Amino acid sequence: MSQDSLVSIIIPAYNRPEFLRQTIESAIQQTYRNIEIIVFDDCSPVNLREVVDAFQDPRIHFHRNSENLGLYTNAISAQRISKGKYIAYLNDDDLWSENFLEKLVPPLEANPDVVLAFSDHYIIDADGNIDLPATEKNTRYWKRANLKEGLYQPFHQQALVNHSIPVANSVVIRKDGIDWENDFPSPGADIHWDFYISYLACRSGKAAYYCKERLTQYRVHDTSMTQSTTRDNFQMKCKWATAEVFCYERIIEDTELQEFKPFFKKKLAKAKTALGMSFLRNGQSDLARPYFFQAWGQHKNLRTVIAIILSFMPKSLSGHF
Repeated sequence: MSQDSLVSIIIPAYNRPEFLRQTIESAIQQTYRNIEIIVFDDCSPVNLREVVDAFQDPRIHFHRNSENLGLYTNAISAQRISKGKYIAYLNDDDLWSENFLEKLVPPLEANPDVVLAFSDHYIIDADGNIDLPATEKNTRYWKRANLKEGLYQPFHQQALVNHSIPVANSVVIRKDGIDWENDFPSPGADIHWDFYISYLACRSGKAAYYCKERLTQYRVHDTSMTQSTTRDNFQMKCKWATAEVFCYERIIEDTELQEFKPFFKKKLAKAKTALGMSFLRNGQSDLARPYFFQAWGQHKNLRTVIAIILSFMPKSLSGHF
């Protein structure tokens, strides 16, 4: 296999040195050797440079932000210094199989109309143990179980409706397939920066290639994003819903996606209702109510009606829902 094309591996990092060490190990062990590894430290309280320096690998480049920029800005900024023809993001707590790039770079090299290639992944716990029931459930939930290996063009359904493409750890992207400078006007995508990249990639009109093998491992643990959004965390739930609103408002405006507009209006209504419920549970009915009415305007449903009613109830009662 030709390895002429450089792949830039971007690892947005924050405050998890032991996981980061394992993540970097999985990157440097790739059988596809023509790589650079860019570790972007978002001003961690701990010294992550020590983790990077311990590898003594000239392919690894370390950058530390002078202040905390947040996941979105940290992840997107890293690509600006990347030199590769292709970009692959890797969360600082996830792992790659050694043949991840070996499997996904060739479809991109063989066909210039392929903008990204992606694979399925395992779910692992904090200790790196594979959770097979959770893995199978995850594959089914994100509609990869019945997804056939091969090319998809267009791939709006896979990227935007089914959310089948895990950009943050299981995708190789053709760098020039996205206008990185002009298509990210603000950090509004925030937590959903990876979903927004999927949107920008599929609107290019190019194809996506799917490899059915599980070539990566997604780690679920106490400090992971998945866990933080399931707990009673007001700020995180607001960030999650606000980012969803940003993404779906822009997708709805896209003239190339009008066939999916009713679906996205429902998703937008759900996101605004979720955002309103976060404020309601925090005792901020006045802030919650406008989102409920906006959601009703997007998609009329019983859940939103109930939310509107709750917003007029005394805080002592509404805050328990």
